[in-house]
Amino acid sequence: MNKHWEYLIIGTGPAGLGAAFEILSRDKNSKILMLDREKFSTGGLRNDCKMNFTYPVGFPQEYWEREQATHYLNRVENMLKPPIKAKQNLDVYQNRCASLNVELLDIRQAHLGTDGGLELIKELTAQLQEMGVTIELGREVLEVTENSLRLEEEELTFDKLIIAPGRKGFRFLQSAMKNLDIPFIDNIVDVGIRVETEEQHYPIVRDYYDPKFHFQEKVRTFCTNSGCAHVVREKYTCRHGNPYYSVNGHAYSKKEPNGLVNFAMLKTVRLTEPLASGQDFAEMLGQQAALLGGGKPIMQRVGDFRLGRRSKAHSFTGDLYSFKPTLACTPGDISLVMPAKILRAIWKSMKELDTIIPGILHPSTIMYYPEIKLYANKPQFADDHFRVKENVWMIGDGAGTSRGITAAWASGIRAVEGMF
Repeated sequence: MNKHWEYLIIGTGPAGLGAAFEILSRDKNSKILMLDREKFSTGGLRNDCKMNFTYPVGFPQEYWEREQATHYLNRVENMLKPPIKAKQNLDVYQNRCASLNVELLDIRQAHLGTDGGLELIKELTAQLQEMGVTIELGREVLEVTENSLRLEEEELTFDKLIIAPGRKGFRFLQSAMKNLDIPFIDNIVDVGIRVETEEQHYPIVRDYYDPKFHFQEKVRTFCTNSGCAHVVREKYTCRHGNPYYSVNGHAYSKKEPNGLVNFAMLKTVRLTEPLASGQDFAEMLGQQAALLGGGKPIMQRVGDFRLGRRSKAHSFTGDLYSFKPTLACTPGDISLVMPAKILRAIWKSMKELDTIIPGILHPSTIMYYPEIKLYANKPQFADDHFRVKENVWMIGDGAGTSRGITAAWASGIRAVEGMF
């Protein structure tokens, strides 16, 4: 492999892909290498592949204004050409929300599912390779300097470097910022649960695929899955090497529906006085959950939670508990491991949601804990194109420039515009 490249891109998610296509649109002869430590192309395109095309969803407002974001959203949509899902009966739900001071956002959405996302990734990476881009998977970058990358057995140099590792590359990005002497803060994290229930108890998904409710106390619904929906776990490794798991949701668009729905209920936590690391806070919560869950996430039925008792194996059988959990976790009591202030805010929001959509608090509904979202690195950028050093740019969810597929892709375009 070449030792020197015009453009090196770390990460093959939507931010990196968006940057690569934008570079080639400006110079089709560019020499580009994309690296990913995973053995497959990663990012939101792979995880259920929901796309939102309405500002401000996915766009941190400290970096994006409405007119600017809308311009990039149009470009992303023209590139990906996703099928926009229809919505109906929103006025009914919004009227119910109004009396509770809850907001239901009206978002233009597309959904390909995990299977459809994999097909799209194959198409996009094949296009890039046909255009001359080299993509190396299973290649972990160990160290970043201002003009080179160190991998396990070699060193690569570059003219321009784009770092776009996504949420799972949170710790790597922090290491890179420290090596490059880039000031940053990491003080925000989303902590919550994933709810799983039968579709009949959350019928709004028949009208609106991924309904986004915003409650008071900085609680929101996130990443709704229905049809053939499953809860999954994702492994994270702490700075000291200890593992923990966060739950997430998937859906398959081309498989037989299983009649279930899952979605996250997340509370945003901003640590300010004293300023503390959201990553460290999340790791402590994740390890605590793993301790009480015997190395697994914890799950609890709403019926048990309301009675103040832990769930046990037999809690998941009987006439009220008629569906099998899609993720095998440890039955337990989430109130033993979830901070009380966060749990109170989420439970209050769930009761409000049950008023808007009666049935979500059916005794059979499962609450999985923890679901933690890390995308709060905030580097000190040198310009409006997310440049952090003379020839280094940081983009995507891991760098805090986006919170989802479309905004990540947009941040890739915007970074490249600053290079030309």
